[in-house]
Amino acid sequence: MPRFSHVIFDLDGTLVDTQADLTSATNYMLAALGLPQLSLAQVTGFVGHGARVLVEKALGLSNLQLVDRGLALFLEYYSDHLLDQTRLYAGLDAVLSAVHAAGVQMSVLTNKPETASRAIIAGLGYELLFVAIVGGDTLPVKKPDPQGVWFLRRASGVALHDTLLVGDSRVDYETGVAAGVAMCGVSWGFGAADLQSCACQFLVDTPEQLRTVILG
Repeated sequence: MPRFSHVIFDLDGTLVDTQADLTSATNYMLAALGLPQLSLAQVTGFVGHGARVLVEKALGLSNLQLVDRGLALFLEYYSDHLLDQTRLYAGLDAVLSAVHAAGVQMSVLTNKPETASRAIIAGLGYELLFVAIVGGDTLPVKKPDPQGVWFLRRASGVALHDTLLVGDSRVDYETGVAAGVAMCGVSWGFGAADLQSCACQFLVDTPEQLRTVILG
């Protein structure tokens, strides 16, 4: 029997590498506003708390009056370029297939807007694997608030003690703690350095290790 009956995946930095497309959208927004471009590493450091926070950080404290305009520009561009370079991390296709074949329910909890999240998952061909998707605007609150996990628990019908949250950042860890579920950190994501100081029940370096954690 699998160790867990329900696995909740974070999206950016956990399932899919969105760094390049997020950076392109951010720099499109900055160029439109006459502001300097940012590096991929800089933009990646802003990811994890949703699109608005990313835009706020990219603009900087001296340009906060431009956030609403910047967010509109960012989302307009990003919605048309979600899958230019975004891909599932190597090795995760086999993990998702094995977990699904074992009868484990899977869902997605992300701070990315729901429409964009669904478009990415569908565009990559994985929408049928997930019982539910909660984005940053699906509920009145987003991670690290535990409401998203509890919403997905109800959707899956699986108890919290049989649920695993998989993520790449401290936000994911804090979400797991607040929700009362086990947490598995992945070291290939955007916020992996922060996970080293978190007391995750599991911490994996490869997709194969993740499969072992889930299936036992």
